[in-house]
Amino acid sequence: MSGPAPRRRRRRPPRDPDATMTLVAHLTELRNRVATALLALLLASAVAFWWYEHGLGDFIRAPYCGLEPELRYGGDADGGCGLLITDVFGGVFIRLKVSLLAGAVLSAPVWLYQLWAFVTPGLKRNEKRYGVAFVLVSSTLFALGAVLAYVSLSAGLELLLGLAGDGVVIALTAQDYIGFVLSLLVAFGVSFEVPLVAVALNAVGVLSYETLRRSRRWIFFLTIVFAAFVTPTQDPFTMLLMAGPMILLFELAIQVARLVDRRRARRDAREHFHDVADDEASPLDAAPSRLDSAPAHLDTAPSHLDGDPADERTASRG
Repeated sequence: MSGPAPRRRRRRPPRDPDATMTLVAHLTELRNRVATALLALLLASAVAFWWYEHGLGDFIRAPYCGLEPELRYGGDADGGCGLLITDVFGGVFIRLKVSLLAGAVLSAPVWLYQLWAFVTPGLKRNEKRYGVAFVLVSSTLFALGAVLAYVSLSAGLELLLGLAGDGVVIALTAQDYIGFVLSLLVAFGVSFEVPLVAVALNAVGVLSYETLRRSRRWIFFLTIVFAAFVTPTQDPFTMLLMAGPMILLFELAIQVARLVDRRRARRDAREHFHDVADDEASPLDAAPSRLDSAPAHLDTAPSHLDGDPADERTASRG
């Protein structure tokens, strides 16, 4: 007696070659991709939660521990660099905050891929190429901004804490210090993305090089104002440290826009009717062309077709 028949696995429905999906299918795909991204974020945050006691916490406290002993709590007694916790759940919230931010960084390849896989079916080939370049450059700029903030953190802390003067005991709470560090890293990373927005707008034809060139002084002035509002400390050192690289990146963005517009102008010059407005009809020549200007392939017709039709009928009667 034969056993039960094996269950057949359900095959995934074939992908639509026309890339057409219903609204429900789009929402289902979005739900699956968001769930995958959240699962990756949760797993990476769990790893970062364990990593906090094995190097991550020391990495965050390193700029503070590198200060002079008189600027650190407990530095005069045993060379330590203690941070105060003033409530029961303070340590838990700090560790969760650091773990979530570190988990977002660790899981960035997964959720960036999910975002890209959801968007890419609706893009053209050149748009996909621009999208890959945009993701790579934006990730690199964010990392550069965060690295610059971390490297300059010790100098900023020394300047700010040193302004307190003598006779003051400096005891930073863990919530304030770690919140300051995380906000500074995020602020620098996001600020380095702003010049990339100008390049993206120029690439899609919204913002031209001439507009950027004429507005260069205003752009630099608004960059300094933006840095003054975004920096968590509001001190001139941190503001200038953020505004300086942003101005250099904006100047680089302007030069990139100049190259893009020049290449676009050369491409338009090779095309017909590039100077005609979108709502204007193309200037077509309606005059009849001369017979002697017929294409060369019509000259290869048989010789008996070149004569008069009457002569051909006479010759046929003869």
